[in-house]
Amino acid sequence: MAPSQGSRMLSKDDANYKLHFRMINEQQVEDITLDFFYKPHTITLLTFTVVSIMYFAFTRDDGDSDNNLRVGLLLVVSFFLIISILAFPNGPFTRPHPAIWRMVFGLSVLYFLFLVFLIFLNLDQVKTLLYWLDPNLRYATREADVMEYAVNCHVITWERILSHFDIFAFGHFWGWAMKALLIRSYGLCWTISITWELTELFFMHLLPNFAECWWDQVILDILLCNGGGIWLGMTVCRFLEMRTYHWASIKDIHTTSGKLKRAVMQFTPASWTYVRWFDPKSSFQRVAGIYLFMIVWQLTELNTFFLKHIFVFQASHPLSWCRILFIGIITAPTVRQYYAYLTDTQCKRVGTQCWVFGAIAFLEALACVKFGQDLFSKTQVLYVVLWLVCLAFITFLCLYGMVWYEQNYGKRLKNITDCDDSTFIDPYDHIPETAKERNSSRNSSSSRRRKGGSGKNKINGTSSKK
Repeated sequence: MAPSQGSRMLSKDDANYKLHFRMINEQQVEDITLDFFYKPHTITLLTFTVVSIMYFAFTRDDGDSDNNLRVGLLLVVSFFLIISILAFPNGPFTRPHPAIWRMVFGLSVLYFLFLVFLIFLNLDQVKTLLYWLDPNLRYATREADVMEYAVNCHVITWERILSHFDIFAFGHFWGWAMKALLIRSYGLCWTISITWELTELFFMHLLPNFAECWWDQVILDILLCNGGGIWLGMTVCRFLEMRTYHWASIKDIHTTSGKLKRAVMQFTPASWTYVRWFDPKSSFQRVAGIYLFMIVWQLTELNTFFLKHIFVFQASHPLSWCRILFIGIITAPTVRQYYAYLTDTQCKRVGTQCWVFGAIAFLEALACVKFGQDLFSKTQVLYVVLWLVCLAFITFLCLYGMVWYEQNYGKRLKNITDCDDSTFIDPYDHIPETAKERNSSRNSSSSRRRKGGSGKNKINGTSSKK
C-alpha cells in the first residue's frame, strides 16, 4: 500500500524540501516598509566598486612595496565582502539587516581560506607573516613566561581576591552572558562551564596559565563569573520570551522620539523563539548531536589558548580579542542553524554558516598541532585519555539528567505545542499571537479609542509586554 502524503519523506530533489532549507539557511525579511534599504542596487554597487579601484590604482603612491601589500590585502577583503553581499545567503537572522550577516559569512569564509593557506606554511613563514602584520610581535612574551599561577593558594585576602576582578574577569562574565543568550539552556550552559574547568585541569601541564587556586576556579570562575553570566543571559532570554512582537514601520510613527526609538530597536531581534534542546521524544541521534555540539564548543575554547601560546601573543593583543569577537559573532547563526538541524525533522543538512564554523574549529586545532609540536611533545597521554573519559561521562550524565527532567517536568513548565518535532516547521518563526491575544488586543485598542486616547495608542515599533 502506498504511504500517505503526510508521512512521505522529503527527498533532496523535492521542491518543498528545497524551500524548507532555504527558510532555514536564508531568512527573508517580512513586511518591508523602507523599500530603499532592501531593494538590490547592483548597478550602483558595481559603479562604486569600479570607481574605487580606479581611484586607489592611479592616485596613491606605490613606491612603498610593504604598504602596497597592506593596501592590496585590505581592498581584496573589502571587495570580497561586497561580493558576499551580492551572492551569499542571509543566514537565520535578518536584524539589523541581512547584508550584515552576509558580510559575517563572507568574513568566516575568508578566515577559513586563510587557515587552509596557513597550514601549508612552515613555522618560520608563519612567524614572518605575523611580524609583517605587527612588528612588535618580535618582542612579545607569553603571560606564562612572566607570571606565576596557583602560588600561595592558602593565602586568601580581600586584596588578593579583589585583584582578580579586572577587565578579564568582566570579559569572562560578559562572555558567559552571551553564551547563555545563544544556547538558552541552563543545563547545557552549566555542563559546558563545569567540563571546561575540568579541561583546564587536564591541560594544565601544557598551558601553565590554566593553573588556578581552588577558590579562584570554584568561587570566582564557576560560581561568580560563569554562574552570574549564565543567570544574566537566561534572565534576558526569559524576558524576551514573555513579549509579543508588533513591529511597525518607521513611516507610521509620527514623533521624532518614536522614530529614533524604532531605529535603535532595529538592532534588537525581530522575534524570540523558545528553545528546547530536549523534549520527551528526544532520540539517541539528537542526544549524540548535542554531545558533539559540546565537544566542538570545548575545542573552540581550547583553540583560543593554544593559538596565543604557540604563536606568542598575549590575551590583550588585537589578534586575540579580535578573534574572540569574530568567533562570537559567527557562533550566533551557527548555533541557530545547528539547533534547527537537530530539532527539525525536515532539516536534512546543516546550514552553510554552521558548516564553515565546524571547518574553522578543526582547522585551528590542526594548525595548533602542526606548529606546536614542541609543546605537544610534552603531552601526558594519560591526562588526555582521562580528560576524554571524564568529559564523555560527565556530559552524558548531564544530558541524561536533562532528558529525564524534560520527560517528567518539561511539559508542565513549558507546554508549547508548536515546538514539537511532529509540527515544528520553522525554528526561526515569529512568536505566534493566539486568537485570544488578538481579540483582547483589538478590544483594548477599541476601548482606548472610545475613551478618546488615540494619541497615546499608536504603535511605537517596539515589542509590547504580555
